[in-house]
Amino acid sequence: MKIIDILDKNCIIEELASQDKKGALEELVSVLVDNDRLKDKEKALQVLLEREKLGSTGIGDGIAIPHGKLKGIKGIICSFGRSKNGIDFQSLDGKPTHLFFLLLAPEDSAGEHLKALARLSRLLKDTQFRERLMEAKTKEEIYSIIAEEDESY
Repeated sequence: MKIIDILDKNCIIEELASQDKKGALEELVSVLVDNDRLKDKEKALQVLLEREKLGSTGIGDGIAIPHGKLKGIKGIICSFGRSKNGIDFQSLDGKPTHLFFLLLAPEDSAGEHLKALARLSRLLKDTQFRERLMEAKTKEEIYSIIAEEDESY
């Protein structure tokens, strides 16, 4: 599975306005709704906040991969957001989070959901990749960096 297969270029936010976890999640869900990738914003937000109660999806190194399973979607969908200043996402390393990949999967898609999480985790282990995402100027540039890394992996 490739990330570019589930991430629409229009679902990239080059600078999140939010300063907190809930606001960041709302922005990342809203961009999916605004681009007709998702219908029920409130239900998606509820699923993501419930998942965060189990433990933060802020995995450290400035990265968060909020995720959840949702009824009524046909396939895995993804949005991306960046915060240059960083957001307190209760990350495992206690540091601010800068790069957010939000994943939503259909309720019955355990295998695909885990493959997408694993692929994102592998891509994001690369320090240079993370730095390039932080330095990108536009959503088009962010998308092309993701696509390039996705193809070469």
